[in-house]
Amino acid sequence: MRYMIVENTLAGSIAAAGEKAAYDAACKRLLANKSILAWIMKSCMEEYRDVDVKEIAAGYIEGEPYIAGIAVNPDEKPGGGEQIKGAKTEDSTINEGTVTYDIRFYALAPRSDEPIRLIINVEAQNQFYPGYPIIRRGIYYCSRMISAQYGVEFTDAHYEKIKKVYSIWICLAPPKHRENTIVRYRICEENLIGETREKKENYDLLTAVMICLGGSEDEKYGGILKLLDVLLSEERRPEEKKRILKEEFDIAMTRELESEVEDMSHVLDRVAAREMEKGMKEGIIKGRKEGREEGVKEGLREGVLASVTNLMETMGWTAQQAMTALKIPAGEQDFYASMIKK
Repeated sequence: MRYMIVENTLAGSIAAAGEKAAYDAACKRLLANKSILAWIMKSCMEEYRDVDVKEIAAGYIEGEPYIAGIAVNPDEKPGGGEQIKGAKTEDSTINEGTVTYDIRFYALAPRSDEPIRLIINVEAQNQFYPGYPIIRRGIYYCSRMISAQYGVEFTDAHYEKIKKVYSIWICLAPPKHRENTIVRYRICEENLIGETREKKENYDLLTAVMICLGGSEDEKYGGILKLLDVLLSEERRPEEKKRILKEEFDIAMTRELESEVEDMSHVLDRVAAREMEKGMKEGIIKGRKEGREEGVKEGLREGVLASVTNLMETMGWTAQQAMTALKIPAGEQDFYASMIKK
C-alpha cells in the first residue's frame, strides 16, 4: 500500500510538471507571434511609438521562430512563419552559468540614419514575488544581453558597436496596486555640476519594462493591457479571444495563431479537469467515512479547496487564477479564498 501511495504521488508530480511546462510553452508561443510582439513594441518602446503595428510586424522584426532554445513550427519555411527568433535564447558563461530567455530576437530601429539593431527579450512571469524583486532580474537580463555581445556584435575595444537591449516582463498576477500599469526603467543623463550633453545613443543602451495586467473594471484597462489580458486569460474561451483580437486589435487569425490560442485553452482545461477530479474523489471518500450527508458536503468542499491549493503550488497561480480555471462559481469564491488564508 505504501508503495502505491509513493507511486501515485510521483505520477501526480510528473503530470503536474508536464502540465505546467505545457502551459508555459503555450504562453511563450502566443507571445512570440509577430503581431503580438508588434503591439508590445509599439506600446513599450519609444523607437516604435509612431510606427504602425502592421509595419512593425512586417518590416522591423528579424528572424525565424525560436523560443526558449526550441524551434516553434520547425518545419516552417524560412520567412514563412508568424513567430520570430532572431538571437539564440541562451547565454552561457563558465562563471555565471546559463540564462534561458523566454523569447529573444533582433529588430531594426525605424527612421534612423543607418540600420540600428535592437536586441529584445520578452518574459511572461506568473509570480510577482518569487523571492526577489522582478525588476532586478529584468536589469540582470539586460546586462547579460549586453555582455553577451562581446565576440558577436563587437570585439576588442569597439564598444561603439554595442546594441541597445530591452527586457520586457509581462506579469500575469501582480499585486492590486500594480495592476494595469506599465513602468519603464532606463539609463538617463543627470548633470551634477555644470551643463553638458552626451549623445543619447551612447548611454541609452538598456531598458527594462514591467507590464502588469489587471481586471477590466479598471479605467486604465485597454490597449496592450487588454490585448495581453485577453490573450493569456484562463477564463475566456478561444472563440471570444479570437473575436476580440480580430475586431479590436485588427490581428488576423492565421492558422498558427488560431491553433496556439486553442492549444492554450486545451492545456488549461486538462489541468483544471485533472485537479478537480482528484479533489472531488478525495472529498467523496472523506465524506463517506463521515457517514452523514453533512460529512459528504464538507468532504466535497475540502476536495475543491485541495484542488485550488494544488493548482497554486504546481502551476504557480494565485488563488483567483486557480478558482477561475476550475470554474468555481463567483458566489463561492470568497468562501474558498477565506479558507486558503486560514
